[in-house]
Amino acid sequence: MKTTSKLYAALMFAITYPLVSVAAEDNAKGGTSTEMIASSSMSSGEVKKIDKDAGKVSIKHGPLKNLEMPAMTMVFRVKDAAMLDQFKPGDQINFLAEKVNGALTVTKIESAK
Repeated sequence: MKTTSKLYAALMFAITYPLVSVAAEDNAKGGTSTEMIASSSMSSGEVKKIDKDAGKVSIKHGPLKNLEMPAMTMVFRVKDAAMLDQFKPGDQINFLAEKVNGALTVTKIESAK
């Protein structure tokens, strides 16, 4: 029975330690593991239209893996209206869309250069 307990403890350490190490290393760099996951969930797209008054952007995009959505063109709210000043129709982008208060919202956006 003692061997089983030691084996279980060793297994739990082996599973947990890499997760703790990644989080600690990421925090030391000033980031969070959530940010790392978010950046890997970014999708590519093309800005089709910007509506600054409504705080929305139309994007023709590839699959949104984090939302389990297929490629399409759709309108998104933006987390920060200042995001709309950085781009114009025709720009190629990488972005992260998330559900915020029930609305699909672009929470991160960058040029695809």
